Amino acid sequence: MPRPSLLIKNGTIVNRGTRFTGDIFIKNGFIEQVGGSIDRPADREINAEGCLVLPGIIDDQVHFREPGLTHKATIKSESRAAVAGGTTTFMEMPNTKPAALTQELLADKYRIAAAVSPANYSFYMGASNDNREEALRTDPATVCGLKIFMGSSTGNMLVDDEKTLDALFANSPLLIATHCEDEATIRANAEAARARYGNDIPVAEHPNIRSAAGCLISSTLAKELALRHNTRLHILHISTADEVALFRNDIPLAEKRITAEVCVHHLTFNADDYARLGNLIKCNPAIKGEEHRRALLPALLDDRFDVIATDHAPHTWEEKAQTDYFAAPGGLPLVQHSLDMMMRLVQAGEISLERVVEKMSHAPAICFQIDRRGYAEEGMWADLIIYDPNEDWTVAQDNIFYKVGWSPLEGGKFHGRVRQTIVSGHVAYDRGLFFEEFKGERLAFNR
Repeated sequence: MPRPSLLIKNGTIVNRGTRFTGDIFIKNGFIEQVGGSIDRPADREINAEGCLVLPGIIDDQVHFREPGLTHKATIKSESRAAVAGGTTTFMEMPNTKPAALTQELLADKYRIAAAVSPANYSFYMGASNDNREEALRTDPATVCGLKIFMGSSTGNMLVDDEKTLDALFANSPLLIATHCEDEATIRANAEAARARYGNDIPVAEHPNIRSAAGCLISSTLAKELALRHNTRLHILHISTADEVALFRNDIPLAEKRITAEVCVHHLTFNADDYARLGNLIKCNPAIKGEEHRRALLPALLDDRFDVIATDHAPHTWEEKAQTDYFAAPGGLPLVQHSLDMMMRLVQAGEISLERVVEKMSHAPAICFQIDRRGYAEEGMWADLIIYDPNEDWTVAQDNIFYKVGWSPLEGGKFHGRVRQTIVSGHVAYDRGLFFEEFKGERLAFNR
């Protein structure tokens, strides 16, 4: 069934560091024309006067929990939350149950998404100490990357065998994305916390247990392996001031072989927030002291960090409410609210809207070499956000679309809101309503 044509009128279009008032004509899923004024018949016309028209967000790190952990989330529920917040494309992690460690299990996730996801999608192949050959036969033209946990997290996919790590870095045809925390450091810190607190370790100890030193050890190892083998490496969720010096900003992003991601929660919260939010902001790597949070945005602005993502990782309220430090899981739901969180920083004068668009839309497309996405311009897939900069609203249970039904931002007031989200030329979300007669598209990569 052909997708209806669409004409967006009178919006302020933000793209490639510029903004102008104009129209966008969309046909067969693609942006066919961008101009000051377009007078063409269309199946639907949207008046975007007074609104911003932005390229859709590409989130390169989410956990949607399907298969096996669907009491927390499903591909359908979380991709709906994604489009409600302006994320038109997601790349999902392999630590489901079972973990995506075979080509067959990876293909199962693609089949589910093709049937239910309103957002565009790709899924990482997982790596373990035992699936090296299977991981290395993944197709780089159709899969976003190979995920390596170089520190344990949800799903027990730790890769700590030195020969396996070396072989993966030496031979992977894919971009390698790493979770970097040193396991020996974490274990030693955890034992020290047990010795001090017994069974009553407070969550405020989390950034001491999963420490900055542990992050730096692991990130340094990943960089050394990548330099040794000329591997295309992307280090996820950088959370410390210590790691900033690992990355360069003297060449264009398209020429980098080692890139870095920073997440919205590490830009927003600091260790003082554990007193207020407790386990709700417990995540891996940990949210750390203000000196670390304060170092992340400058590194993003000077291009040592390349993309902004969420590491969306939902757990139920009951799981998060556990008082045993080791029982309460790490991770928080964020994919619906990432643009809202960044717009707060725009409104505070800490970053420009143009740089937010660059880091959330353009840069992920460049970093992963995604085919024809990430820009509001002719010839691209029509993945767009229509954002009302003047609507005031409050995050509340009746407007949270995560399956778990909670957000660490609940009660927070925002100025500006996503009005419509267009995915591959189709209006997928419009002011609280979802339209799912068309689904998102599987990503292709120019590798």
